[in-house]
This record gives sequence, C-alpha cells and structure tokens, in this order.
Amino acid sequence: MTADWHAIETLDPPRLEALFANDPDRLARFSIDVAGLHFDWSKTHLTADAVAAFEGLAKAQGFAAKREALFAGEPVNATEGRAAEHSAERGEGSEEAVARAAQLHARMRALIDAIEAGALGPVRNILHIGIGGSALGPDLLIDALGRDDARYDVAIVSNIDGCALEAAFAQFEPDATLVVVASKTFTTTETLLNATSALQWLREGGVDDPYGRVIALTAAPDKAVEWGVDETRVLPFAESVGGRYSLWSSIGFPAALALGWDAFEELLDGAGEMDRHFRLAAAHENAPMLAAFGDLFYTQVKGAETRAVFAYDERLRLLPSYLQQLEMESNGKAAGLDGKPVGRHTAPITWGGVGTDAQHAVFQLLHQGTHLVPVEFVAVTEPGDALDEEHHRQLLLNCFAQGAALMKGRANDADPARAYPGDRPSATILIESLDAHSLGALIAFYEQRVFVSAALLGINPFDQFGVELGKEMAKAAGAGGLDFDPSTTDLIKRALG
Repeated sequence: MTADWHAIETLDPPRLEALFANDPDRLARFSIDVAGLHFDWSKTHLTADAVAAFEGLAKAQGFAAKREALFAGEPVNATEGRAAEHSAERGEGSEEAVARAAQLHARMRALIDAIEAGALGPVRNILHIGIGGSALGPDLLIDALGRDDARYDVAIVSNIDGCALEAAFAQFEPDATLVVVASKTFTTTETLLNATSALQWLREGGVDDPYGRVIALTAAPDKAVEWGVDETRVLPFAESVGGRYSLWSSIGFPAALALGWDAFEELLDGAGEMDRHFRLAAAHENAPMLAAFGDLFYTQVKGAETRAVFAYDERLRLLPSYLQQLEMESNGKAAGLDGKPVGRHTAPITWGGVGTDAQHAVFQLLHQGTHLVPVEFVAVTEPGDALDEEHHRQLLLNCFAQGAALMKGRANDADPARAYPGDRPSATILIESLDAHSLGALIAFYEQRVFVSAALLGINPFDQFGVELGKEMAKAAGAGGLDFDPSTTDLIKRALG
C-alpha cells in the first residue's frame, strides 16, 4: 500500500492565497451543489494534482468495487461477516434489503398510527432510552427539526448516571408517557438499567401495566419479548444496520412520532438523493469523495491529528457530538482488513462546537496556536428564528469571516503576539434551508465520507470492538471477578467501599 500512497505523500501545494491567485476557476472547481447543500473546499489545500493523486489511489485500492459491494449488500463488514445496509433503509441497496426495510418501515408507521389513534392510551410525552447510536441520531433529529413543530414532548436519556433519568422524570407525568427502549442487541447494560428504573417510575406513578407503555427498538426482537415487551410493540431493524448508522431504521421511531411520518420520509429521501450522488458522480464532482480526499490529505501529508466542526446554527448544536461517534468509532482503527497494522494515521480526532460561542472559547488556538486543525463550518442560509434578521446576518457574517481570517492571516513583525500566520484550511457547508430533506442529505454525506476514507485506508468502518474491553471489565468488577491494578483497586475502594 505504501507505493499507492507515494504520489499523495509527496504533494506540496502552495499557500491558500496563492492557489486562488494562480487559478481563477478555483472556487468553481472545488464547489459542489447537491440536495440543497452547497459544499466549498476552495479554502483547503486540495488541488487538481491532489485530486488526481487520490483518484489514482482509489483506483489502486479498487474503490469502485468496494462502493458497489456496499450497495449490493455484500459482507463489507468483514470482521463480523455481514453487510452494512443502512443505505437500503433510504431506498439505495439490494432489492431484497430495500424491500425488507420498506416492510419494517410500514410496521413502524402502523404503530405510530395506532398511537396517534389512542390505542396505547393518552400519550403526550416520549421518554427515549438508548445510548450511542441508539440515542445520538434521534436526539440530533428532534433537536434540529422539532423545536417548533414537535407533536410530543421528548426526553432522550443515554447516561447511566441517575441524574439524567431523574431530570426526565421531572418533566413528565407517568400516565401520559410512552417509554421507548432502543438497543440493537437488547443487552446493553446502561440502557436496560435505565429502562428498568423507568418501569418502576411508571408503577409508582399509578400505571397498572408499565410494560404496556413500552416500545422496543432492536435488531434482537426475541430478547425484547423475553424482557417483557409485547411482540406487537417491538419494532425490529436488520442486523446488517450498524448502531451509529441506524437512525434511518426503527431507531428513528421517536423522531418519526414526534415530527410526523412525512418528515421521516423526507429525511430518507434526502439521504437517498445523497446516496445516488455518491454512487454515480465522478470523483472530482463527488461531495463525499472530495471531503474524504481533504481529510486524508491533512492526516497523511500534513500530520493533522484533529478535525474541528463548527455548526453556525443553534439547531445543529448536536452535530459535532453525532459526528464524533460516526467518525471516530468507524475509523478509529489500527488494524487493516488484512489483519495487519495499517502503518499510518487513520481517523483524526473529531471535535467542535457551536458558533459564535466557540469563537470566544477555542478559536484562539485555531488562529494562532501551533497545531494544524482543518476546520469545517456548517451554516444555514434561512434563519430558524423569527427575530430581527440582524441576528442571522451577524451569525453568517461571523461564520464566513472566520474562514477568511484563517486563510488570510495578518503579519505583524512588530508584535508577534498579534500576528496571524494564515494559510489555515477550512471547508464550508451551506444549507439552503434546514428541513428533514436537507438534514438527511447532510448526515448521509458524512456517512459516505467515512466510508471513502476507510476504503482508501484499507480498514473496516463497520465494527467497533474498541468499545468492548472497558465494558467487559466494568461487568467483571461488579461481579468481583477481576483483579485490577493498584490505582484502580484504590479508586473502587474509595468510591464504592
């Protein structure tokens, strides 16, 4: 693989301002419009030569075949011996997988219709319990799209810390609350403990049949039934849909219920449009591929260890947290598909925040610090508020000015403390209007971007064995069956006796 990377590792583009000066068509060359999203990579160090080098790497790595294998439902998750069929949930995959997803969506819609008709009694509140991919996706969707239009009050609890669950209990009345338990395996310790406490809260609140107020979302329906949920209130999804890729499946149930089925379908449609673009567009016109090329350039050539994402829209405040799991759990690997060490950096550390708050917290390092941090700005053209338009105008001006300042910098030989080196890269994603369709396209873009990076690095983005060891040790410690190091033993003794 080292030979395949040689043309990339020897890339040495000039400063960003020089790239613009030398290429009048640079903006058009590195901008793409698709599914209501505008992507601008012109303020990165990507060049025509760099894209050509990555295209050569993609060809050498058999990328086109890997992409087709993904959509064909082949076992691209090699370590677990299964497909990765999240795209089939939005209509892009093998005929069999798409039909199965449609059938499960129909089952979910039927249950939503029944709830709306009063079949489960009064429902004003939804308490969604899950963790990781079983919580981050629904939380992002409802927070982004449901601020004005949500038909139910929703609380999403993931943390096993009882403070999180108590805060949700304080919001709701038991006899008007639907408890949604989301777990792919229906064995997740944190989720099941929180769900058991929720059942107790329902009992203490006078609900005679607490299990009758529970909906289960899982790829292991038999385990949910065994736990006590009636089969008619279990919404399955395919084992081939990974947890962090699962918001398109029944894991999206609380969003579909709170926002309405039409919104959920628009979400799937937007993601499907991005999938088709990813599948059909040439590399130099392909949004997920160009984004991945930029990511790989900065990690492999420039040695960047992190990538920052800043959402200049309060409705997208949870996007950086969602992307942390998607990107780092997917590509935070050291072993390749061949079982050998990859031998190079894989996923950068993803972090970020919300503009303009982040400008007053972390942008000092971005502008003048010693670390190279590629930045991604995400903004929305249409405001999400009804206040004076000056609020949104100032928000967008700040977003765009930050990218310009990172690139341009400002020399100050007389006072180095006030000097800005410039030549710091940023990309911008501008969303015309934040709705279900555009949000679906945005999330699918990030998913496919992760896949491109993984395919070119030769790693599997669909397993997550790295999260298991700590959980196994916690269970063993609880059972008293594990000898820890002196530090850990002392901490357990001090805190737990």
